[in-house]
Amino acid sequence: MKHATQSLLIRGGRVIDPLARMDAVMDVLLRDGQVAEIAPPNKIRAGAEEKIDAQGLIVAPGFIDLHVHLREPGQGYKETIASGTAAAAVGGFTSVCCMPNTTPVLDSPEWVTWVRQPQRGAVVNVFPIAAATQASKGAVLTDFRALQRTGAVAVTDDGKPVLSETTMRDALRASAEINFPVIQHAEDTRITQNCSMNEGPTSFRLGLRGMNVNSEAAIVDRDVQLAQQFNGARLHIAHLSTAASLTAVRRGKKNRARVTCEVTPHHLALTDADVRDYDTNFKMNPPLRSAEDREALLAAIADGTVDAVATDHAPHAQHEKIIEFERAAFGITGLETALGLVISVLSADHRLPLTRIVELFTSGPARVLDLRGRGTLLRGSHADVTIFDPKKRWTFDASKSRSKSHNTPFDGRQLTGKVVATIVGGKIIYRAV
Repeated sequence: MKHATQSLLIRGGRVIDPLARMDAVMDVLLRDGQVAEIAPPNKIRAGAEEKIDAQGLIVAPGFIDLHVHLREPGQGYKETIASGTAAAAVGGFTSVCCMPNTTPVLDSPEWVTWVRQPQRGAVVNVFPIAAATQASKGAVLTDFRALQRTGAVAVTDDGKPVLSETTMRDALRASAEINFPVIQHAEDTRITQNCSMNEGPTSFRLGLRGMNVNSEAAIVDRDVQLAQQFNGARLHIAHLSTAASLTAVRRGKKNRARVTCEVTPHHLALTDADVRDYDTNFKMNPPLRSAEDREALLAAIADGTVDAVATDHAPHAQHEKIIEFERAAFGITGLETALGLVISVLSADHRLPLTRIVELFTSGPARVLDLRGRGTLLRGSHADVTIFDPKKRWTFDASKSRSKSHNTPFDGRQLTGKVVATIVGGKIIYRAV
């Protein structure tokens, strides 16, 4: 429920803001859609229309998800912008970046404008990511400059990778000219055709055709090399899932190329060995990988190579999932379980500090797409705030999800870390009961 409050005081919480290098118990005053003041407890003299007691809780900048599928236009039976952003609010996300593989494809300024209209019913900030090529066919580039002017924050042909080296080179050249990120779904679909999971002992046992890790790593390697040819080109690798891909990303960063990457909570929490009994809720793309790849991702988060966690929230209707494994759609929902999974895996199991976890949800993604005034609680920034209890244990019930779809492998899973309140523009849009 949204409260029309002009001023809000969040009292006594542990404020973690990696960009501001802040980790201390503070009070936070939000006024007129901005962060007005942060001060030690009881030092803010200004009054507020509403107050939240955040003692024992983490007060963080609003979470940002770089990779969601809101399915509109054209696929509202799976998800709508209204339902998807409602799920995002439950998960603590105050901003989401939506993918262009809709019907029709989000490849024009007109469709970017359509997504951003108030009539769509979004309850969090929606930043459209437009198609990199017309109709995402991989041939003719879209008008990056026009898309950028209309409000797109990046381009990608997500789900349909840009396979042509010439097209990708042209895209990165254009990226450098106008400072506009190009996001790549790294998969050589010429060698993954008819594959439905990772290639390994489990795919062999189940008799399923497997995707070799090189189908991802080869595209990442090529694109990192291309990005290094253009000073200022911005390349972002979506849902990176293999150790081999990390080698190329590390090389690009070492050579000071503007290369970034994201990983998903499900690639941190699961491996291909979890694909048992042909359960299609474990089918996603990129697929769940080996235990060795998972360990490499965890190490890359710890050493700073990974820039952000992104959910790749991919809702599907029941009839698209409750069929044979090889025919089922790729993808799972992820907005409401992201924080709990990441804290459970990274903090509880691997003892990663909460400051790094918050960075992966806030300043990290804000930096990747240059979302200025977000991902931080510095004075004057947008009044987007996520309040959560890092120790709260709870069980996810997919039947109570705000998403229209319930395709998740985490139904009934006990998690640690739960969102208590989500605040967008100074307004409370979600509060846990």
